[in-house]
Amino acid sequence: MELEIWLKHTHTHTHLLCISDDVSFVELRQSFPSQIHAISSFVDQLMSLITEFRNKDGSETEIEMALIEALENAVVHGNCEDPHKRVYVTCRCSAEGDVSITVQDEGQGFNAGTLPDPTAPENRLRTSGRGST
Repeated sequence: MELEIWLKHTHTHTHLLCISDDVSFVELRQSFPSQIHAISSFVDQLMSLITEFRNKDGSETEIEMALIEALENAVVHGNCEDPHKRVYVTCRCSAEGDVSITVQDEGQGFNAGTLPDPTAPENRLRTSGRGST
């Protein structure tokens, strides 16, 4: 079993590359200040990594849209656009096409049990309110 792990730190992010007979993936951990204008360049960088490492399968646009939405929610709703707070992102993708992205903010959070059911007929066409009250 061949195993190679590569870890690179910079002041804002960490790259982890793991290659073995069983699994091959790359992981990026990065954070940025809670400012809307920081999202676009961050998404460009992360999507570049994703498309470079994994096989293209046509889902790149959907991944990018979901990433933008999650980052905007973290900046606007989670951190209330406080530039002193940060948004933390962990992305792991494999050559087989699997992508996992975790977005965390420094906000207070909320009780998901108090949210209205987004699949209820009266809520299906709502464009907001699915992540907080």
